[in-house]
Amino acid sequence: MVVSPHNPLKTKESLAPDRERLHLVRLAIEDNIKLQACDIEFNLPKPSYTIDTLTYIQEKYPQHEFHLIMGADSLLTIPKWKNYELLLKNHSFYVYPRPGEDLSNWKQYPNIKLIEAPQMLLSATQIRRYIKEKKSIKYLVPIQVEEYLVTSHFFK
Repeated sequence: MVVSPHNPLKTKESLAPDRERLHLVRLAIEDNIKLQACDIEFNLPKPSYTIDTLTYIQEKYPQHEFHLIMGADSLLTIPKWKNYELLLKNHSFYVYPRPGEDLSNWKQYPNIKLIEAPQMLLSATQIRRYIKEKKSIKYLVPIQVEEYLVTSHFFK
C-alpha cells in the first residue's frame, strides 16, 4: 500500500504529514501479512503520479505484479490522472463500489474489476471530518488507528 506524499489532485495542506500517514497505514494493516505499507514515493519527484510510481517499481521489482486498489470515487477521477490511458490499458484495477456511484461507463475496460462487497457509506473524507469535529471514529477504522488518533494531536 503506497503512501503518497503529494497526490496532485489534493492540496498538500489538506494532508497529514507523510510519516504520520505512513504510520497510520502500518497500524491499520499490521495484522495482515499479505499487505505492506510502502514509502517508495517519498523518494520520487513530487507531486506523485501513479504512472511514474508503477514504472519505477516494475523496473525495480520485475518479479512482482502490481495492481491498483481504489474506491469508485477515485476511479471517477482517472481521466485527470497523468497518462491515464496507459494505466487503463496496462494495469489491473480492483475497484470497491460506492453507493450511488454509476460505474457503467467503466465496464468497457477489461482491466477494471469491480469488487463484489457490501457497500458502506464511509469515506476517508468523512473520517477526517469526524476527527476535525472531534466526533467518535470508533468502529470506522481499525482499533489501533482509532487509539493512535485519539491519543495524538489529531483530536486536540
